[in-house]
Amino acid sequence: MKILGDPIFAKNPDGSLKSRIGTLFFRTPGLVTQRGVHAMQRIAWVKELSRARIAEGRPELTEREAAAEWADSADLLFTDDCVLIRPDPDRMDLAFKADEVLQTLVSKRRIRFLNTHAAKVRDALRARGENWRMARAPQSAEEIDRALAAARVAIQHEPIYYYNGNTGTRYLTAGGLEQVAALPPDAFRAQVAEIVDGLRAHNRLGQPEIALFPADLTPDVREAFNAVRPAEQDDAALRAAVEVAATKWRLALPANLRDETPANLDWRSTMSAAISRRPNETEVGEQDLIQGISPEFYRQIEWLPGGRVVDGQLIFDPLFDEAQRTQDPALLELCDFRVRSIVFNLLRLFGTVEYINIGRIAHSLARRPVAGHKRGNVYIVQYKEVGKDYCRVFVIRFQKWGIAEHLDEGKDLLQSILEANEYADYILDRRLACRQLGMNLPYQVGFGQFTEKYLGNNQYYGTTVRAFYYMRSYIRGVASDKVPPERFRNPAFAHAFATLMGEAAALDMIVGRAATETGECLFDTNYEVLQCGEDGLPAGLVVTDHTGSFVKYRESFDELVGAYANVVRCREAFVGDFPAFAKAYVQAFERRLAAVQASYRAHKRGFDELFVHRPYDQAGSGAFRWTSVLARLNACDPAAVATALKKAIQS
Repeated sequence: MKILGDPIFAKNPDGSLKSRIGTLFFRTPGLVTQRGVHAMQRIAWVKELSRARIAEGRPELTEREAAAEWADSADLLFTDDCVLIRPDPDRMDLAFKADEVLQTLVSKRRIRFLNTHAAKVRDALRARGENWRMARAPQSAEEIDRALAAARVAIQHEPIYYYNGNTGTRYLTAGGLEQVAALPPDAFRAQVAEIVDGLRAHNRLGQPEIALFPADLTPDVREAFNAVRPAEQDDAALRAAVEVAATKWRLALPANLRDETPANLDWRSTMSAAISRRPNETEVGEQDLIQGISPEFYRQIEWLPGGRVVDGQLIFDPLFDEAQRTQDPALLELCDFRVRSIVFNLLRLFGTVEYINIGRIAHSLARRPVAGHKRGNVYIVQYKEVGKDYCRVFVIRFQKWGIAEHLDEGKDLLQSILEANEYADYILDRRLACRQLGMNLPYQVGFGQFTEKYLGNNQYYGTTVRAFYYMRSYIRGVASDKVPPERFRNPAFAHAFATLMGEAAALDMIVGRAATETGECLFDTNYEVLQCGEDGLPAGLVVTDHTGSFVKYRESFDELVGAYANVVRCREAFVGDFPAFAKAYVQAFERRLAAVQASYRAHKRGFDELFVHRPYDQAGSGAFRWTSVLARLNACDPAAVATALKKAIQS
């Protein structure tokens, strides 16, 4: 391939790139990196082709041939470490041609796509199993919160803006404008003048000095600010004009963005995206990659290379080969071979897959993560079957105690295999037990396994062992601990929430659910997903995972019930009628506890003999824990337990 100009990433003596742009040509293969603009590079390419033809004794390019060279090309931009392809959304074939050519020059991980805001670009990349090439880099909740706090700035007066250091734009929120309204006359006028001037100005990057948040506000809000003229209006007229703008802003503001705190995950994710946006954006958020996904997943999915399906044939991403060849630690971290095995398994089970994208959950999604969260233990899978007009989304969780984990404890291979197999049965048995008692778990769960190399410190290093995982559908809704505080100001919402959570809490306590490592109660820490009806009120609750069930099977309900009071107490500041909220929770708790007890007594034989075929060991086998839980349930007084819960809430 002929190159006009310097190689990609060539630098001047001062370390700056010799060229920031390039153009790839496909009709006559070539790359132009000469300085200028893309149009100048196209002209230079046609001149060079004509010069070469004349030197060979042939006529120069005709206008039609020159136009064909121009049309069959792709624009590139260069940063210090990446090549950016600027695709025409209607000609993604050219963008992918450019991608293939560039991979012969630079590593694929250094090639990204612009225009990812366009649905056609995202859809084309998604269909190639390449969500990872446009996903935002994962961040922990603490990192996002710190970034938001650090972004709060002033210009010359009050710190009412959120600053994007990449574009230089400062975002003004409705809450920030409310702070301005509380200022005395002179300070008010000066601050409003700063806002109005900033909304009309652009910085050296061509970006707005000040922008209203969010970006998709209706035009009449901006027009209302145009009517604000601090230099011409007296104090009363100026305040009136600002109030008109503020009123239109409040009316146009989506309800989910009115609570301007990190506790509101919708606001946090939207503002975080605003202050981290870059001029040449190559990344999109999770909502653009999976329609309808909860905002709690913002920057929590680390999308990874996998493979694409072409005419029914699976082609693994070439980055896997590069990772094996170079043994680059960063590339090996990106090329997760468990992802490759999951893709392989799915293709073996479902032969009509059109595309697959897989990511791993980078951080615990719980607001209060408990010890033992294992990075890379939970994955999310998006796949589409041929002929279907929708994608399916699954969550995969690897078995916490598999063969490798037991080998890490120093056990021999046979013992590790036996204990891992027993634990797999124990996981599924607990799921059945929870469903038998009435817990609303995902309707179906799939079980999978594959082989991988053991790379721990045991003598069996390098031995092939099996890894076990469980797959369930993604449950749409919002985790109970992520419900925006403002929702509880609606009495109907608060009552419905308290009722559903009270019923779920009773079942949670019955099965003695707690963290294995710490004994901490797991209820209301990310596993309970609230589903709302068309009226916006809670209509159902699904427990996404029964992890931790039957950990506390010896303790009495008197010892366990106090932990469930926090569900109510931690929301006291947000609820208008707290006594009614607490009462609804306790009543639902007592009602469900009594109902489950009555169901057990009515069908005692069915419950007692559910695990009669399983090993019974008082040291803590699953069957023994089941009988202990049932005995505790049968012996309890639901009214007395509910009274203890009420006292715990009041204490």
